[in-house]
Amino acid sequence: MNFTIRKALEKDMPQVLNLIKELAIFEKEPNAVELTVTDLQKDGFGKHPAFQCFVGEINNTIEGIALVYMRYSTWKGVVLHLEDLVVNPKMRGLGIGNALLDEVVKYGHHLGVKRISWEVLDWNERAITFYEKKGAKILKDWKVVQLDERGIKNYISKIN
Repeated sequence: MNFTIRKALEKDMPQVLNLIKELAIFEKEPNAVELTVTDLQKDGFGKHPAFQCFVGEINNTIEGIALVYMRYSTWKGVVLHLEDLVVNPKMRGLGIGNALLDEVVKYGHHLGVKRISWEVLDWNERAITFYEKKGAKILKDWKVVQLDERGIKNYISKIN
């Protein structure tokens, strides 16, 4: 089956959001997505886009996405962060995920970044194997740290 990899367009955001929601279900967080199509359109296609998105498309249907944004490392400099790489479960095995990751790496190389980074759940063995085969290092000694919106508010209330 033939597919096309391309930069996402504003009109693609409803399909992009559907894949983000599918990922949330896969990651056992079905109610965690608060983002809307309007948010994606505003944040990704305004004067200063917060992200770049690549899509894998078959017959005008988006079957995979890779969403990236810039970060800065105090050790390395400019870094590209891959937030999500998602392929419709029914379309896995066709090479879409591979092609999307290739596109992300080419994009990072074109930008001259010093590193491309992302996270993977420790129980997602299929993804871990995929990334390791591509030459990615899985850092076992680092933990992801986050403050969600509620955590931010609680933190602020304690320092004021």
